[in-house]
Amino acid sequence: MSQDPGQWFAFVWSGWTATWPTQLLAIIWILWVMSWVAASVWSGQTKKHVMTSDSLRYRIPILVGAILFLPWTGQVLGEKPLWQFGSFGIYVMAVLTLAGISFTWWARIHLGRFWSNAITHKEGHHVIDTGPYGLVRHPIYTGLIAGMLVTGVAVGTVTAILGAVLISLGMAQKARMEEVFLSAELGAEEYGAYRRRVPMLIPFMPAG
Repeated sequence: MSQDPGQWFAFVWSGWTATWPTQLLAIIWILWVMSWVAASVWSGQTKKHVMTSDSLRYRIPILVGAILFLPWTGQVLGEKPLWQFGSFGIYVMAVLTLAGISFTWWARIHLGRFWSNAITHKEGHHVIDTGPYGLVRHPIYTGLIAGMLVTGVAVGTVTAILGAVLISLGMAQKARMEEVFLSAELGAEEYGAYRRRVPMLIPFMPAG
């Protein structure tokens, strides 16, 4: 590729980020990632965590999904959307995406210093069952899965949809691993009672 900065910028802002209003979806996700990374310093001291080798069970599908989800993948492959929603439809999808990632931030703020990007046991960690954690046991994953799937459908390319599905499966796998870990760390009786009261990922569904 040419070293011309203009061409580099054109490639970076390409794929499903090349036209409005799908650019709005990209802007929403870019702002979320930047804010999430910045907030990563707001986390308590880790007491115990899942081994890195074990975490590959959810990290690999999330990583592969993220690569497929990126707009540049579709651009390199020369993909065309399977369908078109039109501007109004994309705006609706953007609102739904924003709702999903807003849910993640509500959960992140509510969790406070107990939050971690990995599966960990923080100092002073206990079962939190209020706020978004009274609706689902893993509201951050719920919001991300919802936002990713909506964005994938809105973009409409095979890679974006497949990427969103893989990320969602990785998040679901992480949630299941976290359930086992937290049950052992926080107490099977206490966490088990929480599991019986609150659904894992989908609000208002039967718990278990």
